[in-house]
Amino acid sequence: MKPETLTSVLVWFRRDLRDYDHAALAAATGAGQVHCAFVFDRDILDALPSRTDRRVHYLRDSLVELDAALRARGGGLIVRQGRAQEEIPLLARELGVAAVFANRDYEPAAKARDAAVAAELCRSGIAFRDFKDQVLFDGDEILSQAGRPYTVFTPYGRVWRARLAQEGLALCGGEPRLVRSAAAAGIPGLAELGFVTTDLAALGIRCGMSGARAAWEDFRPRLARYAEARDFPAVKGVSYLSVHLRFGTLSLREVATAALGAGGGGAETWLRELAWRDFFFMILDHFPHAARGAFRPEFDRLVWDDWPQGFEAWKAGRTGYPLVDAGMRQLARSGYQHNRLRMVTASFLCKTLGLDWRLGEAHFAASLNDFDLAANNGGWQWAASTGCDAQPWFRIFNPVTQSQRFDPEGRFIRRYVPELERVPLRHLHAPWRMSPAEQAAAGVTIGRDYPLPLVDHAAARLRTLARYQGV
Repeated sequence: MKPETLTSVLVWFRRDLRDYDHAALAAATGAGQVHCAFVFDRDILDALPSRTDRRVHYLRDSLVELDAALRARGGGLIVRQGRAQEEIPLLARELGVAAVFANRDYEPAAKARDAAVAAELCRSGIAFRDFKDQVLFDGDEILSQAGRPYTVFTPYGRVWRARLAQEGLALCGGEPRLVRSAAAAGIPGLAELGFVTTDLAALGIRCGMSGARAAWEDFRPRLARYAEARDFPAVKGVSYLSVHLRFGTLSLREVATAALGAGGGGAETWLRELAWRDFFFMILDHFPHAARGAFRPEFDRLVWDDWPQGFEAWKAGRTGYPLVDAGMRQLARSGYQHNRLRMVTASFLCKTLGLDWRLGEAHFAASLNDFDLAANNGGWQWAASTGCDAQPWFRIFNPVTQSQRFDPEGRFIRRYVPELERVPLRHLHAPWRMSPAEQAAAGVTIGRDYPLPLVDHAAARLRTLARYQGV
């Protein structure tokens, strides 16, 4: 069904909270009337572990800005609370639209929801169409020569980059005829949703398209240095765009096009990160079992340790390994963790403490402002060596050498682990090696003011090798 044959369309916003370069909205160009809607899905909101959730705060404030932008164009958001698979068909019937347009989602629960919506709409004679928007390539666009999805990133990334160079990226244009329904009555406050205001402003996180634009403009001058700076958490080397890409307040096509035009090592390295993002979405789309367990089922036989106290110490940043603890405290304080530290802390949980990677995956899912199932699951399975393109199981991050390499001056550690502020740099990465006199001079007693290491890394490494060899 072509958009121009439709008298009216409902565009259902989800994780695409912008009014420009929006695939579903652009596809509605030519329809007689275009309504816009968002559903606060109680299936998602009610499952959140806390009523103080920065993601809901970001989402709500971003919707306020989106609603204002749509109103300026003659439209506005119709907002519902309830189960999306019930609310969208009901709203579509109330409005009398011929079709519902939405941008595609790849998570198993979202795909099941969309299938249920499509089936219910079909019973009413209403079409459902979805569009590619949150990735650059999806579905069967990038396959191996055998016609199968890639399960190793390197050849996938090579084909992904070649396709990008050959085809470029066209932004979605068009001017759909937006209409404002009487039901477009504004965005409910956080209290009406059952949540409370968070510390986003204090953390410097700006919501909506304007916040995303500011973050992008801040990163653009730093793009050239991305390859050299991205692994060092004490410097401003990464993009800080993940939350904006997660909620679609920033156009992925726009920023990828800019990186293509910029060229250079920094831009190429960042484009590779976008390829990893697409790769993880593709894996989740084609292999949904990875959301429930190991991508490689044989690794579901791994026998992990049962050590609740170790898990709680890891979450609290009290493991005795300074860089691990600094990373976990950054996550607890801000809902953000530097990408290098996501690898370090994940490896530490699985391969130093010997705990099930799914515990860490769930903790990150509850804590990260930019939580995305595909990236979170893919990253954890990479660290645990259970995934499709995982770090080999015999490669185990040493938390001390990682600390020495990626926080060589100890700036990040001192920021988040103030107990060690006066510890000399030569001991900062392994403070338990200080003598009692050195500890006294630094004003810290290891084992009292800052914990001794939970485990000996060398011994833990041998246990991990034995664990994986047994599979």
